[in-house]
Amino acid sequence: MHDSKGALMEPVDTPLPYDRFLGRIRGTDAGPTLICVGGIHGNEPAGVLALERVLETLQGRAGRVDGEFVALAGNRSALAEKKRFLDRDLNRAWTDERLERLRGDDGLNGDTEDREQVELLQALDDAVTDSRGPVYLLDLHTTSGTRGMFSTFGDSLPNRDFAEHIPVPMVLGLEELVEGTLLGFLGEHGLVAIAVESGQHDEPLAIDRAEAAIWIAIRTAGLLAEADVPEARQGQEMLRRESRGLPRAVEMRYKYDVSPELEFSMEPGYENFQSVSQGETIAHDREGDVVLSENGILLMPLYQEQGEDGFFLVREFSPFWLRVSYALRSAHAGRIARWLPGVAQDSKDPDVLRVNRRIARLFALQFFHLLGFRSVKDEGDTLVVRRRRFDEARFIARGPTPEHLR
Repeated sequence: MHDSKGALMEPVDTPLPYDRFLGRIRGTDAGPTLICVGGIHGNEPAGVLALERVLETLQGRAGRVDGEFVALAGNRSALAEKKRFLDRDLNRAWTDERLERLRGDDGLNGDTEDREQVELLQALDDAVTDSRGPVYLLDLHTTSGTRGMFSTFGDSLPNRDFAEHIPVPMVLGLEELVEGTLLGFLGEHGLVAIAVESGQHDEPLAIDRAEAAIWIAIRTAGLLAEADVPEARQGQEMLRRESRGLPRAVEMRYKYDVSPELEFSMEPGYENFQSVSQGETIAHDREGDVVLSENGILLMPLYQEQGEDGFFLVREFSPFWLRVSYALRSAHAGRIARWLPGVAQDSKDPDVLRVNRRIARLFALQFFHLLGFRSVKDEGDTLVVRRRRFDEARFIARGPTPEHLR
């Protein structure tokens, strides 16, 4: 299903498989806006296909919708070619420096992804401008590795609360290892934003899982009453079954960076959430064997030609610590962190702390995570951490007021 509103400009001469706006349903009454993006990587069409299914069904309930549902196609040009990207990764491009440059020339003088990004940014900003309440975003992905669906997000309280309704493993800390994601950019502008990985690229069930996540997000955001969206309960039951035996919460520990010249190649047979051991050889590149330096749980092993991330290692932690961090952040414990020994507030940014590790030996990064800070830079003896924006319990009941994106 396609909406009559298309993209603002056509970057290529050949027809593309999807309009930028896959569809939008605007209720008569004001309420939240839920934006769903599928296919920001062109070899991951499951999210787009799931959105088309949901739009077809949701159209018949348009009169009961409060707020607005907006479905967008991400990298249309890459979707047409069935490639992750054509010139560069569109989900590593949402940095202040690149966006400033794109705003200067509207992407007309850039590569394919420049033009895609300008269009997508305009579509997102239009949806935010038209919103009549808090704005939620669901970014739909798949992986090249098999087994395991999960969610990931910047660990603010409203993001976490939104993600907890989707009963799949929650992956925390991706923002500290991967720069320039759409989630990170939108989270800084007041959107409650999470990503869901629904399975392997070509797995038919990946579409079903993505559809389940969309229905759950519709109910969680408040676009439809619970009685009007039975698909949400059914989706939760299915995802619980699919996630049986997987950890509820894990944190990122390590990312193995790759580039085309390295000729990286994973050993066959590795899956998401597979336990791996120190000393294990799991891949090869031009520099030799890739041997693990610690035990861990494997996530997103790279089994495709394009990509900058060879694999991730994660570690399970008890959901008890999620409750502890909620209590600490609700009590605004982060405000006193700058008074701890060896901790100093940055002279230019009051939300940034500089931690002298020679003095503050007892305060590991996990401690600052509990208080709502993320790692910005590791300078050896100094750890730089930054408080996440909108990380307040009051934004759980009602999300923050979103800011313009352009």
